[in-house]
Amino acid sequence: MADLPISKEAIREQFGPHLKFDPPGGWDAAAAAPDQLVKTHCCFCGQGCGIQLKVKDNQVIGFEPWEDFPFNEGKLCPKGVKRYMQGSHPDRLLYPLENKKGVGYERVSWDAAYERTVSAIRDIQAKHGKDAFAVLSGVSLSNEKSYLIGKFARVALQTKNLDYNGRLCMVSAGTGNKKAFGVDRAANSWADILETDLILCAGTNISECSPITTDYIWKARDRGAKLIVVDPRITPIARTADLILPVRPGTDSHLFNTILNLMIQDGKIDHDFIREHTNGFEEVLNAVAGYTPEECEKVTGVPAKSIRLAAKWWGEAKKSFLLHARGIEHHTKGVDNVLSCINLVLATGRIGRAGCGYATITGQGNGQGGREHGHKCDQLPGNRDITNPEHRKFIADVWGIDEKDLPGKGLSAQEIMNAIHAGEIKGLLLICFNPAVSLPDSLFTEEALKKLEFFVVIDFFMSESARFADLVLPGSLHEEDEGTATTAEGRVIRIRQAVTPPGEAKIDWHIFCEIAKRLGKGKYFPYNESEDIFNELRVASRGSTVDYYGITYEKIEKNKGIFWPCPTLDHPGTPRLFEGGKFAHPDGKAKFNPVVYRPSADEINAEYPIYLTTGRVIFHYLSGTQTRRIGFLTEECPEPYLELHPALAEKYRIAEADIVRITSRRSSIELKAKIVKTIRPDTVFIPYHWPDKQSANRLTQRALDPLSKIPEFKFSAVNIQRVDPQQGAAHAKR
Repeated sequence: MADLPISKEAIREQFGPHLKFDPPGGWDAAAAAPDQLVKTHCCFCGQGCGIQLKVKDNQVIGFEPWEDFPFNEGKLCPKGVKRYMQGSHPDRLLYPLENKKGVGYERVSWDAAYERTVSAIRDIQAKHGKDAFAVLSGVSLSNEKSYLIGKFARVALQTKNLDYNGRLCMVSAGTGNKKAFGVDRAANSWADILETDLILCAGTNISECSPITTDYIWKARDRGAKLIVVDPRITPIARTADLILPVRPGTDSHLFNTILNLMIQDGKIDHDFIREHTNGFEEVLNAVAGYTPEECEKVTGVPAKSIRLAAKWWGEAKKSFLLHARGIEHHTKGVDNVLSCINLVLATGRIGRAGCGYATITGQGNGQGGREHGHKCDQLPGNRDITNPEHRKFIADVWGIDEKDLPGKGLSAQEIMNAIHAGEIKGLLLICFNPAVSLPDSLFTEEALKKLEFFVVIDFFMSESARFADLVLPGSLHEEDEGTATTAEGRVIRIRQAVTPPGEAKIDWHIFCEIAKRLGKGKYFPYNESEDIFNELRVASRGSTVDYYGITYEKIEKNKGIFWPCPTLDHPGTPRLFEGGKFAHPDGKAKFNPVVYRPSADEINAEYPIYLTTGRVIFHYLSGTQTRRIGFLTEECPEPYLELHPALAEKYRIAEADIVRITSRRSSIELKAKIVKTIRPDTVFIPYHWPDKQSANRLTQRALDPLSKIPEFKFSAVNIQRVDPQQGAAHAKR
């Protein structure tokens, strides 16, 4: 199932509105029929697949394929097929809970919850300063909520310490894109993949993490396109590749520098494009001059002949499309890796025209839109720079505040956790983020959360992080509010409300507005509906590189999405950026950026001789808060495992399903062995969706990329040891 997206025919066959029996007493077909069918989008991953939710008595009871939505045409992955089931789960939070230390959680009224929250915010900020209270949010939230949370933190709380879980996902790509192109978005819609001749996928397990994108690649291959995959694992998409470059974790930039140097030596670069549309090529030419295939083989583990072949194919292609994701971005040199990829694209001039492009595959549900409009520590709406006086003045005017009252640049997500651990940040509001599972070095994170003087969580399930909270406030699911999201392609789509929140649960943005009101800042949050927030966002983004001003709810629905930038109401949107070689830097040119390969922060040695990398599986999403509560998905993949090569297994006398202790410089966990031939013999892999003693992030490190501040999830030095068989038998019974 991991190899392909599920077709609309298969969906109908397995899950459609059909009955094969008559229940006792007969069947009332009218009673079983849904009240309405709501066109909306999947809540998982950044593809934004269209789906129709079937609603009965204010509950989502199933779904229908939305076949005329252009991106997925009715196709869905297993998560999309089952996403509707979470709303009626018995774990759903229905009313506010207060943590009575030593007793457990007790139900409290909303009024009491609000009063305690506001009182704690005031007390902490009075004693320790405004920045002692932080906000962490997430990019599975809508554009409206992302925008509102940024405004809430800076206007209602007046804290600079605001960040989001996109810091663990897209920031290396965003930083690299802005440095090279002047704007952070996929250069193309996925339609250009269909027309290309060569696809290079770097560090992206597309078939499991972005399954519908697999269909685009297959269709391109049906018309003759070649596929190159760069990955330490032979992932499902790699199994059909024409060329696999099994790179050693952490060495991607060395590989891409070498490929570029070979292209330069062979005369396979576009000198006219470089001269007319770019700056900085001479610096890159000098930086890559010493990179040879032979040396690259020693560093990366990729055979020199394969490196030469990749350079030949990329250099000679008439049309090409480069896709990358977290595999090259989750590093202390993630930005360098991204820039070394972009250098390959710019050197050939194959960007900004049909069938030629470049894109980062966004990971989270609104990973694109969520990083554009202001809940990052260094950013204001419209992807404006919080340190830029003109940008600050523009947003302050939109918000009706004095620019001097707008906080400056704050700490990033991991830095906020470090500051909590150090006692510098005393209070935290958390929404749509589960740092106890998703941040690296998770035992450190747990220690930090225990130190908070006040911790409030907004969620719809009791996450692992919420266990440490003083208050847990029941928020809303994706389908319980109106809004918008922005897909990996840059297409702004409509999220439609299908049902209202159950019990006493509230729509998330209502909670923020009420807290702001009780803090005496209500006049800055005068919204009656989500569209009011979106219309303010449009104004706040106007004139920026991420211009949404010409996008309205009505326009999105009429066109099944609008690509930004869209500066005016009569503008059709921009599916393909950079046409005519026009980039978003002030001079209209793209920038080459020289990259010098450097080692990772957690290099292997005799004590820790094995490379650990982590990632997703098709049946789960992020920290698993949602997908681990859906029976079918849990049955298909009930627990994490250690994936290792037969040669490595033989060396350590490990058999299939043996319990293996994996130890890093930070901690140890024990998992069952899964022996496969589709991974490098010097590398092991663990999926990261599970908490506590099964958490891969007990092993990972808190070292950050100096520019993007992203942790190095994809590289940790570890050792492994087979656990005594009796212990293994006990583990198997659990």
